[in-house]
Amino acid sequence: MIYLVLAVVANVLVSVLLKVTKTLKAEVMVLFNYASASLLTLFVFHPNLANLTQIKFPYLFLILGILLPSGFIIMARAVKFTGIARADSAARLSLFLPIVASFLFLGQKLNLGLFIAISLAFLAIFCLVYKKSSTYRGGSLYLFLVWIIYGSCDIIFKLISKQGGEFSATLFIAFILAFVLLFSYLKFKDVKFEIKAVLLGLLLGVLNFLNIVFYIKAHQTLKDNPSLVFTAMNIGVICVSLLVGSLVFKEQLNRLNFAGILLGIISIMLLMVFG
Repeated sequence: MIYLVLAVVANVLVSVLLKVTKTLKAEVMVLFNYASASLLTLFVFHPNLANLTQIKFPYLFLILGILLPSGFIIMARAVKFTGIARADSAARLSLFLPIVASFLFLGQKLNLGLFIAISLAFLAIFCLVYKKSSTYRGGSLYLFLVWIIYGSCDIIFKLISKQGGEFSATLFIAFILAFVLLFSYLKFKDVKFEIKAVLLGLLLGVLNFLNIVFYIKAHQTLKDNPSLVFTAMNIGVICVSLLVGSLVFKEQLNRLNFAGILLGIISIMLLMVFG
């Protein structure tokens, strides 16, 4: 269970770091996040890149290389404008997009329980992004984009996995491509690399990597109960983000936002039962 707790903590710390560094260039931090994350993936997981030669659609890696940094940068904006609680909740609820895709394109059967869970998840997203004040309209768009992009990345990872791609190898290639593409873009835009943003970006990559490692370790430790790991991870991140956002950063949520978080938790629990 300790690995599960550590995975939740590492995940929330990523958002906390994005929150406290909101005056720095998010693009630079995200870039160097992929530098440290890719190196750690290489030296810890020793990915077998030979498995990737059998992938039928290699362009999926290019799409990942674009979506991963884009999603991370937008996540930084979402944390800045809407807070940790709403941003992390939107990211966690993105898990429903690949489930919907499996029904629409892969012929998976939909039962009543899953239909209710998916419906509640969509309702939760609406509640999370809704704000009356015009100040938050841009933030609501960021939340929606986080949900879409994170869910799309999950779908692509699953497609590559179905074609025989090893997870660590896929992750390594995706990180490298994300770094190269984002680096090229920032150089084209002549963005200056502040040393503080570089160092904090490297730290961001370490936290991201630890989140992945602890989550895998939790699944290995609790291999007879993967549903518990899946549910506890997602609900844990939402709840801890809510506590940190409210108590540490004094983030204010309206009743509809709170309802969205509650609906998100219920939808994840239903997914565990009926999925």
